[in-house]
Amino acid sequence: MTELDEESAMSVESETAGAQTAAPPAAAAPAANPALMGLICFLPSGITLGLWFVGYLDTTALPGGMIPIVTFSAGLFLLLAAMSALRVGDSVTAAIFGVFSAFWTSFGVLLMALNNGWIIDAGTGGPLATDQIGSIQSAYLLSFTLVFILLTLATLRLPLMFTIGFVLVDITFVLAYLGVTAGNAGLFPIAGITTFGFCIVFAYILFDAFGQTLGGRAMAMGNPLVKS
Repeated sequence: MTELDEESAMSVESETAGAQTAAPPAAAAPAANPALMGLICFLPSGITLGLWFVGYLDTTALPGGMIPIVTFSAGLFLLLAAMSALRVGDSVTAAIFGVFSAFWTSFGVLLMALNNGWIIDAGTGGPLATDQIGSIQSAYLLSFTLVFILLTLATLRLPLMFTIGFVLVDITFVLAYLGVTAGNAGLFPIAGITTFGFCIVFAYILFDAFGQTLGGRAMAMGNPLVKS
């Protein structure tokens, strides 16, 4: 009886081990897509910037009206999206969201500094003159204009829709820079139109990202201008 019991126990253990070995591995959780959070948090600030350019948002009477949305909706959450992209090993997406986060956050800080008199004339100790404010804005816009043009050229291997969006961003910054430098306010409404243009492009990309994440088909994005 003892030998039979031992053989029976060994048989049960063998069958159990076999069943465990044959069990299929658990399906891996789908990788996070940082573009969903990044793009959807970018759009409110982009739309607000466009409304500012076309004159819908009166920043003369309400100079701080843009600060919360550009600093937190875009600046903070694009930083989180960039960090999320780094965690999944997507360095390109992290760099794109990172530079846009840098722009929106620094833009919000610049608005706060100029609106609250944090930056003064070191020579006189008094508030800045109009031409001094224009000089600060001009240098700021020129710096980001050059960086965004570099970003556009460096990402030409992305689908065409991304390049179109980045080119519209470049045009917006060039128009804003020229408007500030030359004192030509007529360029700002045009910059507003191009701002709405890149918001539409990025909204299209966002819609595609949501669709694919939820199991839908990929939407047309166009062929890259530069192929590997």
